[in-house]
Amino acid sequence: MASISDYVLDAALSKLDTEADEIHICSAEPTVYAALSSLGNSASLSIGAPADRAGGGREVTVAAITDGEVTATGTATHFAIVDTVNSRLLVTGSLTASQAVTNGNSFSLASFKIGIPDPA
Repeated sequence: MASISDYVLDAALSKLDTEADEIHICSAEPTVYAALSSLGNSASLSIGAPADRAGGGREVTVAAITDGEVTATGTATHFAIVDTVNSRLLVTGSLTASQAVTNGNSFSLASFKIGIPDPA
């Protein structure tokens, strides 16, 4: 059976803490940085240290966002965590619930976890 050490999983997850500098809300799930359909963003991104993940593997916690700025009107369905310095899309996922947003307003997100499961 294959296995990956916590050291290796932690190295991957630590890139989020050291390189991610913005979180975006998007109208669709982007697959590359250039296709980011951003409706708003926040640079107040805080990602915790890797820890054990329920069910095996490792995870990090993304702190709640309270100061997001909406920059376009639409329906936010996904989030994207990016490295703007290197134009990299690092992580995407669905929002807990979609939300209509209006340009000029603000948004917030509850804290959430991003994890890598142990190999099967």
